[in-house]
Amino acid sequence: MMSKFSQNIAPYVKKEMIKAYRAQKRDDPATAFRYLENAHVLGQESTYWHVKVHYLMLCWAIKQRDIKEINGQLIRIVGAALLTAIDDVPIGNTGGSNVHSLKVMPISAKHAEIIIKTKTLSR
Repeated sequence: MMSKFSQNIAPYVKKEMIKAYRAQKRDDPATAFRYLENAHVLGQESTYWHVKVHYLMLCWAIKQRDIKEINGQLIRIVGAALLTAIDDVPIGNTGGSNVHSLKVMPISAKHAEIIIKTKTLSR
């Protein structure tokens, strides 16, 4: 069963995932990964979306043959599955292996507004 937050944040996370898919189809992997990072920031407080985004990042890494990113995403998938449910996520972290998995990062005003609005609706 999906939490109310997971249900309410879904349209925003899916929108970023669709953009990532389209960028990948245009053979623009850097832009595709940026959209996945956006999806990660938005969905990381939901176990379902957090794990799903890391899975998509893993798929991206496999397509790019990026061993560092593949290894990083395998670790992050496990971490997301285990730690998100206990609210142990570093807010704003973009989710890629180029950033320490526990680093708190600033959130854009647009993403912060979406998250706050979604949390308010989820109460």
